[in-house]
Formats: sequence, C-alpha cells, structure tokens
Amino acid sequence: TDRKKLHTAPVGQVFRLRPFHVLVATGGGYAGYRKYEDYKLEQLEKRGIEVPVKLASEWEVALYKSVPTRLLSRAWGRLNQVELPTWLRKPVYSLYIWTFGVNMKEAAVEDLHHYRNLSEFFRRKLKPQARPVCCLHSVISPSDGKILNFGQVKNCEVEQVKGVTYSLESFLGPRICTAELHFSQAPPGNSFQQQLVTKEGNELYHCVIYLAPGDYHCFHSPTDWRVSHRRHFPGSLMSVNPGVARWIKELFCHNERVVLTGDWKHGFFSLTAVGATNVGSIRIYFDQDLHTNSPCYSKGSYNDFSFVSNNNKEGIPMRKGEHLGEFNLGSTIVLIFEAPKDFKFHLKAGQKIRFGEALGSL
Repeated sequence: TDRKKLHTAPVGQVFRLRPFHVLVATGGGYAGYRKYEDYKLEQLEKRGIEVPVKLASEWEVALYKSVPTRLLSRAWGRLNQVELPTWLRKPVYSLYIWTFGVNMKEAAVEDLHHYRNLSEFFRRKLKPQARPVCCLHSVISPSDGKILNFGQVKNCEVEQVKGVTYSLESFLGPRICTAELHFSQAPPGNSFQQQLVTKEGNELYHCVIYLAPGDYHCFHSPTDWRVSHRRHFPGSLMSVNPGVARWIKELFCHNERVVLTGDWKHGFFSLTAVGATNVGSIRIYFDQDLHTNSPCYSKGSYNDFSFVSNNNKEGIPMRKGEHLGEFNLGSTIVLIFEAPKDFKFHLKAGQKIRFGEALGSL
C-alpha cells in the first residue's frame, strides 16, 4: 500500500525530436560534408588544377550558422584546460604533432611532459632564434601561416581568397573618431576606403594570413606603429580554412574578430585577429578588458575601447616583432594599411610564411 505509482509517458513523447536537436544534427552533418569537400579541393590544388569558385547560397550559410559553434568552442576551451596525467601527455601530444606536422624542435621546451594541458601545448613558445625578424623590410609577417591573398584594396572590397570578396566597412565597422587616430579629417562625401587614406598619393593595401592548427599560435607586431583603438565584434565561429573561405562570401564579417586600429609612419594601420571554430579565445597581451566568445555579448553588435586617454595621448606603441597576442588553436590575421603607391609585396598567393619574414616594403 506504500508503493508509489509509476507514471509512464507515451513512446512518441519520450523520443520527440525538438527543433534545436534537428538543427544541430543537420548542421553538424552538413559541416562534416563541407570538410570532406574542402579536403578534395586541397588535393586538386596540390596537383595544380584550378578550382572554380562556387559560393554558398543563403540557406547553406544559415544552416552552417545554426551549428552552436560558440558553445562548442567554449566547451573545447574548457576541455583544453583539463590537466592531463603525466603518462598520457606524450601519446596525446604526439598524435597532434603527427596529425598537423608540428615542428617541436623549434619549441622553447621540447619535452612533451612539460605541458600540463592542451591549451599550454597550443600556446607553446619558440626558441629565441627560431624566428629572426627581418630588419630590411618595413612590414613583416605577424605570424606563421599561409598567404591567402594580398594586394591593393579596390572599390571598398577586400579579397579573402581569389575571387571571393567582403566589404571593407562591414569588416572594420564604422570609421573611428579621427581625433583618436591623429588623422586629418577626410571630406564626408568620400567613400569609406578614401576616408581611411590620410595622405595624398597613398593607397590602401591588405594581406590575409591563415594559421593552421599546427602553426605557432602567437602573433606579433608587423611593423612599428601605435595602437589607438580596439573594436570587438562578437559573431559566429565558423571554420576559416581556405576551402570555407572560398565557399562563404564575407566569411570574416560573419565571424568573431578583434580589430586593432592605429597609425604608422605612412598613415592608417590595422591588424585584425579573426576567430574560428574552437578558437573562441583571442588574447591581446596589453588589453586585459578583452573577453572573446563570451555569452554576455550578442552577435551583430560590437564594442569599442580606446587606448588614448588624458594620461596617454599616444596609445600603445608597438615595435616590429614585439609580442602582440595569441590564439588557442589556429585562425586568421588580416592586415589593412595605408602606404605609398610604390609599396611592394614580396609574396606569392598560397605560399607558407613564418613570423618575422618580409611581407613587403617601399
């Protein structure tokens, strides 16, 4: 008589699929399919076969964005911080090294048992002489990676890869107060691109560098410049590998990113760190107030922070090669800067580059 009644639900209610579950399953499956397609494209490129550009439709982009990449990236970040038993470290890191071709001979600490978790291993430092900084050229590579695209900015559009562009204004956001950047006031009727160019006879240039998972994950100052402003765009965390960049137009405008803006001896200069899947954490060493992939920020917005104040009129001075920040896996760096018309890049699209090597000079 003291037994409680057991209430059962119909089988249909127990196994009822919710819309969220359908979106996650469908979006995740489609993302896996895209990964396979990217692999096939990479194999064709290695054989020297030119791959035609095929852009994703709106529904494909919406389906990809339905995958909760921000939540998954936060979970991945916490998993990476779990301390591994000493006996497990070498097998785990060795598998990663083999998969992504990591060169541990360049690491400041080669002993795999030294790294307590995956996060420490991803952010490993290099030996002091592993990346000599080129002194002969005015702009160097801020990181290891692959050159996706470079050249002059034309018609307020920037190429993320050959044949696929994005809007300069959408990427950088509205123009920052000129008083902060020590720039002269541009006529209001000019285009966004013309407003960024502060000196007559100069042009606007760009360079896109993709960091693979096996690359050195820190990035450095590409030249001598002053950082006056930081703009943080919360957003999606879609993959930024070359295959996806070729597939999704304005991919970098969809993803979370941190835009550092300032000036160098030739005028406007900016460095943008773009987040990606499992790379929700972007760290800028001198900016302790920056918190990326945080649930308190909503997509479609941005927040600004000025490094110029009454006590600091010049912002943050950065020397060429100085440590600037780090990713937690691999992502993309985009440089957009002003320079005279005789500025020349010393690059080839698709080439591998290392931090400290020349990007270009006058």
